[in-house]
Amino acid sequence: MAVQTVKFLGISALAGVLLAGIALPATGALGLSAKEAATDFDDLPGDLKSPPLSQASHILDADGHLIATVYSRDRTVVPLSRISPVMQKAIVAIEDARFWQHGPIDPKGVLRAVVKDTQAGGAEQGASTLTQQYIKNVFIEEAGDDPTAVAQATSPTLGRKVRELKYAIQAEKELGKKKILENYLNIVPFGEQSFGIEAASERYFSTHAQDLTLPEAALLAGVVNGTTLYDPVEHPQAARDRRDTVLQRMADVHDITQAQADAAKKQPLGLKVTAPKNGCITAVQGAGFFCDYVREAFLQSPVFGKTEQERAERWATGGLTITTTLDPKAQAAVQASITQHVYATDSVATAVTLVQPGTGKILAMGQSRPYGFGKNETQINLSVDHGMGGGTGFQSGSTFKPIVAAAAIDGGTDPNTVLPAPYSMNYPSPVSTCGKPWVGDPGAPPLSNEDRSEVGPMNLKKAMALSVNTYFVQLISNIGICPVVHMEQQLGVRQANGAPLEQVPSITLGTQVVSPLTMASAYAAFANNGVYCTPVAIESITDAGGTSLPVPRTSCGQAMSPTTAATINTLLKGVVEDGTGQQAGLKDRDSAGKTGTTDNRWAAWFVGYTSNLAGAVWVGGPSHNVSMTDITIGGVFHHEVFGADTPGPIWRDAMAGALAGTSSPALPTVELAADKP
Repeated sequence: MAVQTVKFLGISALAGVLLAGIALPATGALGLSAKEAATDFDDLPGDLKSPPLSQASHILDADGHLIATVYSRDRTVVPLSRISPVMQKAIVAIEDARFWQHGPIDPKGVLRAVVKDTQAGGAEQGASTLTQQYIKNVFIEEAGDDPTAVAQATSPTLGRKVRELKYAIQAEKELGKKKILENYLNIVPFGEQSFGIEAASERYFSTHAQDLTLPEAALLAGVVNGTTLYDPVEHPQAARDRRDTVLQRMADVHDITQAQADAAKKQPLGLKVTAPKNGCITAVQGAGFFCDYVREAFLQSPVFGKTEQERAERWATGGLTITTTLDPKAQAAVQASITQHVYATDSVATAVTLVQPGTGKILAMGQSRPYGFGKNETQINLSVDHGMGGGTGFQSGSTFKPIVAAAAIDGGTDPNTVLPAPYSMNYPSPVSTCGKPWVGDPGAPPLSNEDRSEVGPMNLKKAMALSVNTYFVQLISNIGICPVVHMEQQLGVRQANGAPLEQVPSITLGTQVVSPLTMASAYAAFANNGVYCTPVAIESITDAGGTSLPVPRTSCGQAMSPTTAATINTLLKGVVEDGTGQQAGLKDRDSAGKTGTTDNRWAAWFVGYTSNLAGAVWVGGPSHNVSMTDITIGGVFHHEVFGADTPGPIWRDAMAGALAGTSSPALPTVELAADKP
């Protein structure tokens, strides 16, 4: 009895001070015996701290169509004018019927709570007005997904009550009743992953908050008191009973007539549920991986915040409309080509990326393993580097040879140079690098060409068309490895796993691991007169208020001379016209490209371009663990997979679809000695 008396006196003291605080919020001291409320009333912050509400962000393609909606809180903030008046009345009637009459604290409610809290032995009743509930939700919103912070924001202690009440006084002073009601309806959770009245209206009734009917509004108002208990999807009868309670309360306080309440009670729940759709897993046209790349680009760009934490908080806050570079026609073409040529159930996968020369814009990105968590699905973006959500990359095979050729030609090597190019040879040694010369192992096995008929002497055009390994090893021995490393850097080529580039002669054979996006962007420079542009995925962003935000822009630079680029165009046109890439060539416009196949058929590539579009296609085991011999891919059996017969047709069909209905200017070329009459 003595303990309860002490608690009664403490709670009564709290009630008295708080009631006095309505008139004099910054005067008087609070000395409570309860340890939770030991803080002086005057020591509490005086300014209302209301963080921006977390909202859903919308990721759009270049034409403004929705790709995906992402959020930590599914919420769309709307003004009071866009919330049905009957919804406003319903929430006030059931949560705080005297809201418009009392101040920030309801004296009757406080005194009523004193007795109940004393009986319960703590601050359980709370006497919370709608304003106080709003403040409590602000603290919960601030806590985010931190369980400790959430527990502190919801703990049934006198200390928390004091803080909420202080802020309630400040809120009504600074915001006013209408703004508090608006904020409350936008912040409060309604269950089924919906926060705020607009998201709840869409979730349960597939409508907007401004269009809610009386029965719908009453049901949503009732859910607030127990989002699990009164969930109309999981517990329809409990939800209906609660809805009817709200309707009766509205009649009792004369917001509606008894006849209106009775008629509404006879109505079914009328649910028209829209399932939650959150994250890149919901992206359309197979754009889940591109969506994920956009998220990574945002989180890693200092444009959106100086620190990782700042950027993460900004992403979580949401409310963004992100217009991307994704071209819906190009994306559809990529997905159609992938679906035709490689099945999700195949033992190997493919990844395809298309990039626009001159702008760096990523126009399409897709792969045969869908974005997801199920069987034959993955969340690893096989088109990009590990640091951007991708894997560890794949050996590029002979698609690296044009980069070696560009380094040689840009350094003064005559493209008509003839080299012996035998069928088989040892690596030359030593070979100059950017540091100490590379020295080979005398006991290392020799390297050879794909076919015994591929023997020299020959010039660079023939060597490129036939992808002759020994020619390019001799070429890199002549020029050294350092010019190749410099050209790689100029073209943005780096290892996908983050490791530094190895300065070894075998680099010319594509032994280092790269991503399709890296290769597509590098080849785009050949089409763009030698100017390389860094890849970009974000076109523009507006925040919840419609204000435009700065976005990262492409950075372009001259990687090689225009003449060098035109020479590479000439060489790579020969690949698709007369060489290993004939199955990939486009018939209605200039195209150029290069096939690539690695040792043991671990990976096969085709990377190519027109004057206005570049693309890279990789096929292989995602873990670099499938030797593509005697294998069926997309229903077609292959004794051995080559870059020409599987990646090539994927590239051809994707590019043809992406470019349908457009024209492509001719690629700049040069006349080589071998072409002269």
